[in-house]
Amino acid sequence: MSEMITADLVDLDLSADSKQAAARSLAGRMAALGRVTDLDGFLADVAAREAQAPTGLDGGIGIPHCRSTHVTEPTLAFGRSAAGIDFGAPDGPADLVFLIAAPAGADDAHLRVLSALARRLMDADFTAALRSVRHPAAAAALIRGDRAPEPAADGTEGAESTDDTEGTEGKAGKEGTEGAGGAVEAVGSPASTAADGRPSDGTSDERAGSGGEAAGPPVFRIVAVTSCPTGIAHTYMAAEALENAGRAAGVEVVVETQGSAGFTRLDPAVIAAADGVIFAHDVPVRDKDRFAGKPTVDVRVAAGINRPGELIDEVRRKAARGETTPAAAHAAGAGGAGAGTPVERSGERGDGYGTKLRTWLMSGVSYMVPFVAAGGLLIALGFAIGGYRIDKAPSVVDHFVWTQAGSWAALLFQIGQVAFAFLVPVLAGYIAYGMADRPGLVPGFVGGSVALTVDAGFLGGLAAGLISGGVVMAVQRVRIPAVMRGIMPVVVIPLLSSAVTGFLMFVVIGKPIATAQRAMTDWLSDLTGTNAVLLGALLGLMMCFDLGGPVNKVAYTFATAGIAVSDPSGSAMKIMGAVMAAGMVPPLAMALATTVRGRLFNRTERENGKAAWVLGLSFITEGAIPFAAADPLRVIPSAMAGGAVTGALSMAFGATLRAPHGGIFVVPLIGNPLLYLVAIAAGVVTTTALVIVLKTLRRPAPDATAGASGATIGQEDSADVAQPVTV
Repeated sequence: MSEMITADLVDLDLSADSKQAAARSLAGRMAALGRVTDLDGFLADVAAREAQAPTGLDGGIGIPHCRSTHVTEPTLAFGRSAAGIDFGAPDGPADLVFLIAAPAGADDAHLRVLSALARRLMDADFTAALRSVRHPAAAAALIRGDRAPEPAADGTEGAESTDDTEGTEGKAGKEGTEGAGGAVEAVGSPASTAADGRPSDGTSDERAGSGGEAAGPPVFRIVAVTSCPTGIAHTYMAAEALENAGRAAGVEVVVETQGSAGFTRLDPAVIAAADGVIFAHDVPVRDKDRFAGKPTVDVRVAAGINRPGELIDEVRRKAARGETTPAAAHAAGAGGAGAGTPVERSGERGDGYGTKLRTWLMSGVSYMVPFVAAGGLLIALGFAIGGYRIDKAPSVVDHFVWTQAGSWAALLFQIGQVAFAFLVPVLAGYIAYGMADRPGLVPGFVGGSVALTVDAGFLGGLAAGLISGGVVMAVQRVRIPAVMRGIMPVVVIPLLSSAVTGFLMFVVIGKPIATAQRAMTDWLSDLTGTNAVLLGALLGLMMCFDLGGPVNKVAYTFATAGIAVSDPSGSAMKIMGAVMAAGMVPPLAMALATTVRGRLFNRTERENGKAAWVLGLSFITEGAIPFAAADPLRVIPSAMAGGAVTGALSMAFGATLRAPHGGIFVVPLIGNPLLYLVAIAAGVVTTTALVIVLKTLRRPAPDATAGASGATIGQEDSADVAQPVTV
């Protein structure tokens, strides 16, 4: 295994004036050694990670990093800038820049060494030595741990007492263990971490420890979890910072690092004995319910690095006030059935009511859509095989002839109808599940079934889900005797919440919602001419605005709600057709643009364009996201224009669609299929033309000319745009 950093990967006079230029300069050194196979593709992955959160840290450190398929082996490059480079750190530019590259499938050993480096960056002697080192080989040796930083009184000469590693071999072994491997072990396994205060490995606590020192106030104990999107750098730096701050404050801190190399769960006894919890994370904490019932501070991972002392003080204040996590109250009320809802366990922190409401609704919709897809396709196939009178066929239970196509068509149609019968109950049940976890399922399904009974339809399902979840949450907050907690989740909560939900849906709000549902259905049925075309254009704009984001999902949910009945109106099927057609436009247009004007796109974008053909034809709008993330001001408006054209034309042509998904593969099931394809083609051409024109007005793509300047995807707009797909 080659060394992860060598003198060739060190630049002690980094002259870049931006983080993108710095990444390109250091990545170029990796590419020259064959450790990066596609420079622009790798830089795009770095930019995608950078777009999630700044990688600058207090103390003048920048650590751009990513996992990428364009990396052949874990590699580290180091640059030192005299002027400083802005990586978004609160205290200003960074003069020490570490570019960390890990393959998409890096093994644990490599990742642990990279993680150990991240922890060593919190050592002031280490960073001081790097600022004073004069030769690349000496810098590489310091970073590898082949030589140890020598603390000096002035903080400047310790690292440069010599420029070779002579006489340091014995020290290197010790440093490599204590500075790298030891750091990882201390965080990764409670058994190797005596700081937890319990003799998990046969040793006793040093503070509580020996002789007659048992007297005195008990030591405050904290357990923490750190994690970041790539799990390489920030995860371990936050752990090191929290541990150092804990030692300074006389507090015992044990950290569970949930990094790329996996994680070892803290001993339940350690968690049980803890007085407080700190979550410093940018991705969901795994098995978060283990920490329920403790005073908890929940922040982003950068806060764990930049202000660990404040977090420790905050959790101590919460403990003094007796504050605990809401999940503990839920568990107590529900007999321990669940510590926090699925939304809470997903790592959402500090969200407003609007965000939570959208998440709850999307929980129901995400579970409902497969039923819509399966039922819709089966019904569409039944019509395609048996004709549009197949809905009048007798039940296949009473009449089924194996050799008749009509019987098979009726079978498909009737199975689809059965699948559709679950739509509203599933929608309501899983909205309640998103709000209150498993106790919400029973009243949610009951409320959804009542919505069907009173003809409240899709709107009734939404209301029933929200009511059910709210009722369960209210019941869970009631203090009950300990002897009754065992029967709460299986008897009391289902009984009370189903009764309340059923009463409200049958007697109070069911009929008004049914009236509103009929009014919406009648309005859709009456849509003709200009109104229908305008609605199609609006839905097309929404589908292409954020390419699979919340606005896109609103338009798609509106369309699927219209066909989520056994006998949808013609207008509802036209809306579904317009929505799917518009959603296919952005990826197809990007694919066409990279084909006809490849010089306007870099190599990575041209490769993405090949995949976009398949994604677009399959109605996966997200296939255009890489292009939009790299150049949003040109791609997104162009996509919206094409989507509006397609949506309007689809409605004008009267193309209908019974299936909610499938793309080009369900065209035989579409009403007016040829005109439907014309509408899609018109939108694709519109978007392609606009993208080409707008990109032509700017400079060519980075690799379109030999020796082009250091511009990359990341140097354009992508560093400021969130990218859903990360490495």
